[in-house]
Amino acid sequence: MAEDQLQPVRRAYALARDRRAPWESIWSECFAHAQPSRAHGLASGRAAIGDQTRDLYDGTAVDGVEQLAASLLAELTPPWSRWFGLAPGDDVDPLDRERLADLLDTAARRIQGHLDRSNFAVEMHQCLLDLVTVGTATLSFEEAPMGEASAFRFTAVPTSEMFVDGDANGGVRNQFRATTIALAALARRFPEACDWRRVERAAGDARTTNLRLVEAVLGDPDAKRYVAFVDELPGISGPLELARGTFEGSPFITFRWLKGAGELYGRSPMMSALPDVRTANKVVELILKNASLAVTGIWLAEDDGVLNPSNIRLAPGSIIPKAAGSSGLTPLQSPGRLDVSQLVLDDLRANIRRTLLTDRLGPIAGPRMTATEVLERSAETARLLGAIYGRLQAELLTPLLRRAVALLARRGDIPPFSVDGSTVELQYRSPLARAQAREEVRNVALWLETVTGLAKSDVGAIDVPATVRWLAEQLGVPRTLVATHSDVPEQVLMQALAGDGT
Repeated sequence: MAEDQLQPVRRAYALARDRRAPWESIWSECFAHAQPSRAHGLASGRAAIGDQTRDLYDGTAVDGVEQLAASLLAELTPPWSRWFGLAPGDDVDPLDRERLADLLDTAARRIQGHLDRSNFAVEMHQCLLDLVTVGTATLSFEEAPMGEASAFRFTAVPTSEMFVDGDANGGVRNQFRATTIALAALARRFPEACDWRRVERAAGDARTTNLRLVEAVLGDPDAKRYVAFVDELPGISGPLELARGTFEGSPFITFRWLKGAGELYGRSPMMSALPDVRTANKVVELILKNASLAVTGIWLAEDDGVLNPSNIRLAPGSIIPKAAGSSGLTPLQSPGRLDVSQLVLDDLRANIRRTLLTDRLGPIAGPRMTATEVLERSAETARLLGAIYGRLQAELLTPLLRRAVALLARRGDIPPFSVDGSTVELQYRSPLARAQAREEVRNVALWLETVTGLAKSDVGAIDVPATVRWLAEQLGVPRTLVATHSDVPEQVLMQALAGDGT
């Protein structure tokens, strides 16, 4: 790609950098109070990270962010657990649904197996830490080389490396990842881009200098263009394109906690808790300073020509000389006061934990909880996280599973099909999704109890097999435990999967 063809991509990248700039100050403060030791935050260099750690006195926000990220991982994508399923859509012929459901269940198990064997849980947890801290996170989803245990390879993209631009509807349209990379590593990654031997000769002693690599994914969600380039290489004038191509779906999955009207980047619970976090950090700092004064005290000394305050060391067994008849070194008495700092600090910490949803289930008043209380607390959790879960389902889970289906179908591990909702639809079976479905199950159970009580011995008003299948779907019961009967040929089902007929 010529330099003039790269100019639109570079302009789009510059625009994305400008749109992110107003957020970086509050992101830096959120990282400083919630994840001060994160090397891939916005702080650059070990000295800056060390300075932020030394200025942190209260760890309530650090603990709250870690607990919320771990809870989200367990509620959305629990490791080694079936948190999703594939089911026939409404356009599939009823005669084909049973056999098609069996094939889709097999495909879902294979996808789950690749996820379990990959590094998905590790990288997903890191993304959720960024999501809770700054409100926006990006997961890189790439295909692993052939021969590895899993076909999937995930990378949590640091916040400092990701720039996005949006469309008119508030969605993410263009994505840019800017990383620093050594010349040798760049040559190994893009061996066909240019004459790397000539570049290394031109670089000379500067061949170990890191270069800025920009990977751009542009275009509509269903047809993404990929362009990788560097602004400058030794011996080459102007920017250089390294690779280009197209993706059916973006390899970068960007998702947000919540989003205000007209905003592109998300807002995090840490941003909401930031005023209390700042105040609590300052209160603890003042308490520690007051404690140091209480231990060492403030002392008075007469200027008698004998006592030199610069040479005094307050240590056990030390002897301090003084002139005859002088009072020597005497402590300064502090006035009596009412200490309310601990009361203020307790309120601040409670507010921080509530904002970060650490205590979203509330304290347990008694030694044990009844079954009704457990159900009500689960329903409260679903209500608190309902809006957030809807956004994460649309921006994270659905693109993730669609890309997983596309990668495995291209490899031939599963039949090719499109998760469009009409032929094949996604079903979410995470703990949070099941908590929302339990209300429907309770309503159906109440209906069954009422109908059987009215009908006495006549229960013909209930379609028992359909009821059993519906309850199995809602409760996440494996299909192998549900009796089904179907004689539909597998060829017909494959045609239905490919969209050629039903």
